Amino acid sequence: YEVGRSILEVKNVSNCYGGREKKQVLRNVTFSLEEGEVLGLVGESGCGKTTLCKAILGFLKDYEGEIIHGSQNPQMVFQDPYSSLNPARKIGWIMEEPLKNKGGFSPQERKRKVEEMLCLVGLDGDFADRYPNQLSGGQRQRICIGAALMLEPGLLIADEPVSALDVTIQAQILELLKNLQKKKNLSIFFISHDLRVVYNMCNRVLIMKEGAIVESGGTQEIYFRPESPYTRQLLDAAGIFWEGEPNGRKRKETGGKNEKGEHQDKTAHSLSSD
Repeated sequence: YEVGRSILEVKNVSNCYGGREKKQVLRNVTFSLEEGEVLGLVGESGCGKTTLCKAILGFLKDYEGEIIHGSQNPQMVFQDPYSSLNPARKIGWIMEEPLKNKGGFSPQERKRKVEEMLCLVGLDGDFADRYPNQLSGGQRQRICIGAALMLEPGLLIADEPVSALDVTIQAQILELLKNLQKKKNLSIFFISHDLRVVYNMCNRVLIMKEGAIVESGGTQEIYFRPESPYTRQLLDAAGIFWEGEPNGRKRKETGGKNEKGEHQDKTAHSLSSD
C-alpha cells in the first residue's frame, strides 16, 4: 500500500440523538482514508460505528463537522446478506439495478457487465437467473459485493461483512475482498468488532469508544504497541498479546519461548484468521 490522494476526509464530526435529554453519539470524529487503503474501524456495539457510516453515505444529515468525498458513488456492503437482497427479484435484475438507475447502458451492456462481475466475485454466469433464496450465505454476500461494485465506486464501506457467516465462509469472503481491492485499487472502510479479521485486512486502524476515536495508527503499531487503555482492554479480551502487557507475555513479531522453552510466535498465532 502506497499513500495516495484522500478518498475520504472526516473532520470534527459530532452527532446527537434524542429530544430534551440528548445523547451524543459521535464526538469530534476526525480521520482520512487514502486511495487504495483499507482502513479498519473497531469498537463495541453501540459505540457509533453505524451512525458514522450513515453520515458518510449521506443518509444522516443532522451532524456537525465536515465530510469530504474524493470519489463518486461510495457504496456499502451490509452485515446480513440474507436481508440485503430483494427476495422477489433474480440476481441479474438486482445487479443491473444500479446501472439502470445511473442510465446510459443498453440492456446488452448491462447483461455483459453483470456476467463480468459474477465472474469477478467467483460465481458462474447462470447465477443471474437464480433467486436469493437459492443461494448460500456466502454466495449471497458475493452478490452483495458485486452489486456494490457495479458502478466502479472509489470507496467501499464494508460494515461487518462476514460476521453473519460461518468461519470457513468468512475466510473465503475476506480473501475475495483482498483480491478485489488489489485488482481495482479500492479504498475500503472496513468496520468490525473482530480484531483478528481487522488485523488481516487493514493497513491502518481506528479504535472507537463511545463515539470518539481514542487511538489510530498503522495496524502493527496499534496491535503490538497500543497506547490507549481501551485498546489494550480490547486486545486482552480477544486474547491478543501486545508488547509489555501486565502478565509479562511480550511475544510479538520476533516470537518468544513458551513454558517448555520452545520458540514460538504466539502473537502471530493469536492473530491468525484461520
